[in-house]
Amino acid sequence: MRRMISLMVVLIAALAGATKAMGAEVLISVNKTTQRMTVMVDGAERYSWPVSTGLADYATPTGAFTPSRLVKDHYSKEWDDAPIPHSIFFTDSGHAIHGSQAIRRLGTPASHGCVRLAPENARILFSLVMAEGLGNTRIEVTGVDPIGTRPGGSYGRLTSFDPLTSGIMVGGSAARLQLETRRRP
Repeated sequence: MRRMISLMVVLIAALAGATKAMGAEVLISVNKTTQRMTVMVDGAERYSWPVSTGLADYATPTGAFTPSRLVKDHYSKEWDDAPIPHSIFFTDSGHAIHGSQAIRRLGTPASHGCVRLAPENARILFSLVMAEGLGNTRIEVTGVDPIGTRPGGSYGRLTSFDPLTSGIMVGGSAARLQLETRRRP
């Protein structure tokens, strides 16, 4: 009886170790400042791709995440049934890494909070995560959200808005500013 219990303990321990060993460790690092993703497998860099993270009003969350689900052909109910193929969801709010046809925007912030990849790169990453397992995959999102960038990373003003003469900085329109200026002694 003792021998059988010992054998079962050894067998359970071996199975527990084998389960983790079956999949390689996958680290997906997304840098919002550089708009790049690096994929490491068992500590070795395998891929580095341009991405598009969230625009200023739709920030991609920073932090460390474990992906929760994979959906090969997902359609966003929030964004008019927009196709988001090869989706790797990593927040309860619906943030995902997924393919996008807007490949000319890659390398600059362009999404509503998700991490966009070229379709082929999304397919490769999806297959890798599926093969190695959600539990063996970690997603780390770092960097600073841009305040507004043009292609190429220029932080030049994107509009003609001047906060010193209109808008919330002065409480209203240029006409209101002129009116308030005339009232002063």
